[in-house]
Amino acid sequence: MTDLVDPQRVDITYETDEPVLYRVDDGVAWLTMNRPQFHNVQNSQMTYALDAAFQRAVSDDSVKVIVLAGSGKHFSAGHDIGTPGRDVHKTFDRTHLLPDHTNKPGAELLYTREHEVYLGMCRRWRDITKPTIAMVQGACIAGGLMLAWVCDLIVASDDAFFQDPVQRMGIPGVEYFAHAFELPPRVAKEFLLLGERMPAQRAYGFGMVNRVVPRDQLQAEVQAMADNLKQKGRLGLWLTKQAINHVEELRGKRTAMDAVFHMHHFAHAQSDLTQGNPLGGQDAKSMAAANKQSAGDS
Repeated sequence: MTDLVDPQRVDITYETDEPVLYRVDDGVAWLTMNRPQFHNVQNSQMTYALDAAFQRAVSDDSVKVIVLAGSGKHFSAGHDIGTPGRDVHKTFDRTHLLPDHTNKPGAELLYTREHEVYLGMCRRWRDITKPTIAMVQGACIAGGLMLAWVCDLIVASDDAFFQDPVQRMGIPGVEYFAHAFELPPRVAKEFLLLGERMPAQRAYGFGMVNRVVPRDQLQAEVQAMADNLKQKGRLGLWLTKQAINHVEELRGKRTAMDAVFHMHHFAHAQSDLTQGNPLGGQDAKSMAAANKQSAGDS
């Protein structure tokens, strides 16, 4: 989610020139989100850097497997709605056939931007030809879910949790709406309506997570999985991914996601009209405080 801002008073301060770290080790590309100070929340700087890193890994024939990770305590606390690097109104070279969003009026600004950086990019990454693994520790919240869900496999630490609390903003879930495909319908309703944290072990029980291991064994488990995958044939892996993704499309994943994306933006517009803020009056501070309170954290 993003807030409409006055283009004449945009003041962006990036804490790093490398929001995504990239390395290749023996056929495995490790893409690591690098905003640990802000729990790897996603601004456009990071999102476009992720897209470039995925493209780099796909283009490198020596890369057999791609791992997506987050530096620091948490995998990703979601979209950037409050850091100095929040760059909602900044123009980037786009990766899809969409216009610049920054000069669009009203709800068209967010609608255009989120088609590009959220829905569009997530679908692009889901269809990567090589197997992808999300290595999740700590918080995987809202926009963080989208990054994990586009990966083929998810390995989580035993202290990881998953959450989409955007109902507090009056929004029916994040833009890449895979909730009812990742979880049984009634559980998906609980997940969204209550907005509570789902521990990794419970997510594993629903098949949303492939494996749960102690945090100190997380990287070794992912490495072992990658070592298995990289022995397989490139085309066979790609075809297997296409086969499963095709079944999801037959079940209506894309059309359902399109419908909910429009509901998502209707919610933004309604909040902006009634409260003067497309996030329902919430910001990073208020969301974090409510989240900690509901989880019983100090």
